[in-house]
Amino acid sequence: MKQTRNVFFTATSLGLLFCLARPAAATQAHGAPEGLFVHQLSHLFFIFAMAILIYWLRSRKLVRETGWRNIQYAALFFILWSLDAFLVHLLDEQFLLVQVTRIGPWQIKLDTPAGMGWLGGLYYLLKLDHLLCVPGLIFLYMGLRRLSPPETETEVPGKKTP
Repeated sequence: MKQTRNVFFTATSLGLLFCLARPAAATQAHGAPEGLFVHQLSHLFFIFAMAILIYWLRSRKLVRETGWRNIQYAALFFILWSLDAFLVHLLDEQFLLVQVTRIGPWQIKLDTPAGMGWLGGLYYLLKLDHLLCVPGLIFLYMGLRRLSPPETETEVPGKKTP
């Protein structure tokens, strides 16, 4: 009985999640103009910070260790991801070169200025920023995991160890 109730609860929760969820864009719009400018500056600052991290790791020859090398790869992917997001914001929020219209749950229409049809394809590719962010996160996780000290058993108060 309890297992049936858990299955029903899980199925109902997943059904509500998929039916009531609103679209979540990978690259989100920001309020103009101050919010967008601050956000764009933060992308540039993040790119600069990750470049300094890579420089610092390489100048101290820390990348010889696998963990630090993975963190270097993560920083490189984060630079590419932030540059990608910066360009998307330029195209659809600052220059207003690409207009996106949702024509169905799985379809969108991209309108570009006359003679700049290639911009639609570029914009579509740039919106796939998760292809840069997710590998960066995976490399960061692998690097941190490699650099963390091995787990030791902690003593629980009141429990005697054999």
